[in-house]
Amino acid sequence: MNGSDLEYRRRPAIGLTTYLQQAQTGVWDVRASFLPAIYFEGVGLAGGMSVLLPPQPVDAAAADALLDGLDGLIITGGRDVDPGAYGSPRHPATDEPADDSRIRDDFEFALLHAALRRGMPVLGICRGAQVLNVALGGTLHQHLPDVVGHSRHQQGNAVFSTSAITTVAGTRVQALVGATTDAQCYHHQAIDRLGDGLIVSASDTDGVIEAVETDPRRYPEHWVVAVQWHPEERLDDLRLFAGLVQASSAYGQRKTQKVSA
Repeated sequence: MNGSDLEYRRRPAIGLTTYLQQAQTGVWDVRASFLPAIYFEGVGLAGGMSVLLPPQPVDAAAADALLDGLDGLIITGGRDVDPGAYGSPRHPATDEPADDSRIRDDFEFALLHAALRRGMPVLGICRGAQVLNVALGGTLHQHLPDVVGHSRHQQGNAVFSTSAITTVAGTRVQALVGATTDAQCYHHQAIDRLGDGLIVSASDTDGVIEAVETDPRRYPEHWVVAVQWHPEERLDDLRLFAGLVQASSAYGQRKTQKVSA
C-alpha cells in the first residue's frame, strides 16, 4: 500500500443525498439521480471523500445499513419539502409534490433519524435545514415574501443573493464561521416553528432563521448543523465543510475503535 492509498483510507466517507427528477443530457431526457459537482468538490477540498446517495424507498433498518459504511452525512439542497409532511396545505408558490419528491423526502427523513440514533455528524444545506426541522416535528414558512415583504432571499433565475448573517454566541455555527458572515442564499422558504431538540444558531437582518443545530443539552455528543444558505457556492470558505469532515473523522475513529474492542 502506497502513501496515496493510506491518505485516502484516512479520509472520512461523507454521504450526500441527491436530486431525483427529470433531467436532460445530450439526446437523453430521463428520470435521474444527480447532484451539482460543487457539493462534492467542497467535501474533497475539506479533506473528505464523497458517496452519493440516490433517493429510494427505505425503512429504518435499510437506512441504518446505508449509513454503516459512512462517517458523515450531508442533506443537500433541492425542491421544497411536501408541506403535508408538517401538516400544512400547499401554498401556491410551493413546489407541487410529485412521487419522486416524496421519495426523496421520506429517504432523507429516514437517513436523518438513523444518523441521530447513532450520533453521526450531519450537515444540512438549504433544503437540508428544512428537512432536518420537519423531521424533528417543526414547520416551515412556505413563502418568505409573505413574511418579510420582499423576495431578496430568492431573486430567481439562479442568481444567488448575499445575506448578512449574525450567529448566536456559544453555538457550533459561531465557532465555525464567527460572529457574523456573508452568505449566498437562494431560498423562498424558511424555518417557522422549530423542531424538537434544535436551537437557532444564526439569523439574518430580517430575523429569518438561517442556521440551526442540535441542542447540546439534548444531544451532548452530536455534531448536527444545518444552514439555510449555500456554503458550496463559496469554496474559498470551507469552514462548514471542514467542520463536518473533522467531526466525521473523529466519528469514524470511534467507530473503528468500537469494532476493534
